Order: sequence, then C-alpha cells, then structure tokens
Amino acid sequence: MEKTEVIELLSAEKIQQRVSEIGRQITADLAGTDQLLVVGVLKGAFMFTADLVRSIQIPCHIEFIRASSYGHSMQSSGNVAISGDLDIENHDVLLVEDIIDTGLTILRIAENFRKKNPASLRICTLLDKPSTRKYPVTVDYSGFSVPDRFVVGYGIDYAEQYRELPFIGTLP
Repeated sequence: MEKTEVIELLSAEKIQQRVSEIGRQITADLAGTDQLLVVGVLKGAFMFTADLVRSIQIPCHIEFIRASSYGHSMQSSGNVAISGDLDIENHDVLLVEDIIDTGLTILRIAENFRKKNPASLRICTLLDKPSTRKYPVTVDYSGFSVPDRFVVGYGIDYAEQYRELPFIGTLP
C-alpha cells in the first residue's frame, strides 16, 4: 500500500503540552495512591501511554492489553477482540486508550475490568469523538475532542502505517 499525504490536525507540540496537563491532573487526583496500575491499549495507545507515564509524578506499574475492532478497515467491525489477562484486583487502574469513537471497545474492556474488582477504574483517552458515540462511556481524562474523521499518527495507524508520525493527522 502506498502512503498518502497526511493533513496535520494536532501538532506534536500541542500533543505534548496536553499530555503533560493530563499527567499533572492524574497526579493530583491520585496523590497518595500506592497501587496505581496504568494499562495501555495496544497498539494505538503505546506512544500516548509512554508519554503520559513520564508525566505522572506518582509511582505506578505499567501493563498492556490488546483490543481491536477495526482490523484493516476505517470503520469498526462491531466485534471487539481483547487479549491480555491482568490481575487488577485492589489496584487503582488507569485505562489508557488512543481514541474513543463509538465507545464499544472501551466499554467492553471496562466491563471486563470491573469484574476483576479493581479499587478504582478511570478511563483516559488522547482523542475523543463524541459525535460518533453509540455506547455510554464515562471518560475521566480526555486530551482532545476531534471531528468525525479517520485519524493517524502518534501511534494510531491505518493498516499498520502512519504510527511513526509525531503529530495527529487525517487522511484526505
């Protein structure tokens, strides 16, 4: 597949500034927590998770799970595949996602996690598309609200391409 030119939506500088702000807010909200478990959703949230953890100024453990409903398409299949079993009982869990659009993927992950008795569960996303929400999801920390466009960059891909971009952009 030949790469197409990407139109920048959010600059690398703007992303880093917002990630730092979210990290400071999480630090303030969870001060005193000694069981913080940050769980990044692979693959799209790996860059965001790494930068976010560097901005959180309290001790934490880091884990990753895989979840996908897109495959190589620009539209969700409606089926969510989740892999990675974690022991989260009695932990304060921060679930980190790259983007929440329909809400189905994060809803399924959160439902699965709640069955495992965490001390608390908070959801953090870099990008939020509230105009496409079909499932009720409470997002505790949100980086940016974005329009209903397919986005790539900063870890987010289309058919495993564009993850390396330091900014968030849209395909024309």
